[in-house]
Amino acid sequence: MKLSDSKLISADIETVWSALLNPEVLKECVPGCKEMTGTVEEGFEATVVQKVGPVKATFKGAVSISNIVEGQSLTLNGEGKGGPAGFAKGGAVVSLVEEEGGTRLSYDVEAKVGGKLAQLGSRIIDGFAKKMADDFFEKFKDALEDPEEGAETDQAEEEKPKKGWFKRLVS
Repeated sequence: MKLSDSKLISADIETVWSALLNPEVLKECVPGCKEMTGTVEEGFEATVVQKVGPVKATFKGAVSISNIVEGQSLTLNGEGKGGPAGFAKGGAVVSLVEEEGGTRLSYDVEAKVGGKLAQLGSRIIDGFAKKMADDFFEKFKDALEDPEEGAETDQAEEEKPKKGWFKRLVS
């Protein structure tokens, strides 16, 4: 399964790059991530709980970062095991380009699954993978962008991390 997309993030390229390498940001942005530890040099270990179709599993896995071109691009490679549910592994090439209005983050993802997950069929898996990628990059974008002026928040919104939280930390 392969997918590609891009997002315009209204933050400077240095802020976006810094957030991509920050385990706290990654933990907040990966849907279902319960724990993430590690460093860019040694790689990250994560625990993610996800439901794919009728299969719910806790995946424990590792992510490494390679092909780092400072401030421009990197490659993420990861593999997770979900016990009887099976495994997932894949990689993403992420690149950043400065544009008017912010930074264009582009990604090309390739993923493979095995075990019970593979038996669900490519339509369910492809839809799930696209939703995971979209959710991750939308949360990532929200963490970096300034909150909208005068935006009203309800109680449910207050429980979520505030929009622009990472950008405020590094400013």
